[in-house]
Amino acid sequence: MSGAGDTSQLDEGMSALVMPFDAAFWDRLRDEAAVHRIRTPEGPPVWLVTRYAQVQAALLDPRLSVAKVHARGEDYKGFRLPAALDAHLLNRDGTDHARLRRLVAPALSQRRIERARPGVQAVCERLLKDIAIRRGSGPVDLVAHLAAPLPLLVVCDLLGVPEPAQISLRAWAEQLLAPEPAQAPRARDTLARMGAIVQDLIAAKRVQPGDDVTSALIAARDDGDRLSQDELTSMIFYLLFVFYEVTVDQLAAALLAVSRDDRGEDLRTPARLSGLVDELLRHDAPQLVATPRFPLQDLEIAGAMIPAGDTVLLALAAANRDPERFTAPEILDPARDANPHLAFGAGIHRCLGAPLVRLQAEIVLEQVLWRWPALRLAVEPADLRWREGMRHRGLRELPVLL
Repeated sequence: MSGAGDTSQLDEGMSALVMPFDAAFWDRLRDEAAVHRIRTPEGPPVWLVTRYAQVQAALLDPRLSVAKVHARGEDYKGFRLPAALDAHLLNRDGTDHARLRRLVAPALSQRRIERARPGVQAVCERLLKDIAIRRGSGPVDLVAHLAAPLPLLVVCDLLGVPEPAQISLRAWAEQLLAPEPAQAPRARDTLARMGAIVQDLIAAKRVQPGDDVTSALIAARDDGDRLSQDELTSMIFYLLFVFYEVTVDQLAAALLAVSRDDRGEDLRTPARLSGLVDELLRHDAPQLVATPRFPLQDLEIAGAMIPAGDTVLLALAAANRDPERFTAPEILDPARDANPHLAFGAGIHRCLGAPLVRLQAEIVLEQVLWRWPALRLAVEPADLRWREGMRHRGLRELPVLL
């Protein structure tokens, strides 16, 4: 792997990012260098930034754009989407981003998310009752029966998705998160189906609006300005598609942590749930790298000279466990005094859906640990199976004994 210290050789003999993309992988990269020139699993190269100070600075640096129009050369350019699904906040900068955020933010405000709490609690309780009925005396898969269905049901309720569309979305989710890798399609293969579902939802809400986020986004106004059809479609697609997978992975990681931890009440005290959720976000970041960035000009990061238009990936998973920023970062410590993790990014592109991820994680942990305080992993940690990707890593299954 090429580090920032040997810039004359950065384009020769680049190593490729390879599985497993676990904590040990990111720790090794971070320890070797703050910046690497490396090939992605798909082939094209990137500049990979791994240390907290440089990742945080890059997240806040306006010279690094998220808009693919600034990409040049043969570098990795990120997930390619049709224009109708690509006009969301993650691909906009400057005044364009500020305009979109003004229009979108009220529909995803802290107040609206907090209003969703009773609904999230009710959905979680229903899923846990179903688990209790079917569990028998053997292991229960908490991915299939809790971490995967809960975020989908919650976001469908939040967006006002009608029952027929929910059935289609459930089928899509089950296929995308299939326990057997051979049964799971690539995410890009599902785009046409997702686009059609979103378009149908918007059409229905234009005719019959309700008290939901889709209707709020349709009605959003700012001095006469409003979301275009592509912007509206892209934002709902983001909430259904990108946000869903991140939430599933975070809930599964949280449930794994409390089911395998040998410190008992140290993690399971209700008063520590808020701190535990933040610590889990730091310790097991649901998104491994941030949205690709493209320098608007030649840029230096930790001694590496990065040409304008090359792709820069910011390794959140590595930065969040940087010993230069966090004491004993390998330890899951819900009592950690300061926890400025970067799991949701930072600056203008900090994830708008962060409050909803936190809300679901708090409710799931609270209810699961209240019902089953002796919850424990049913297999050895080494036998767990993962969905491996450069940007996301999540459990395929989580067999536990209740």
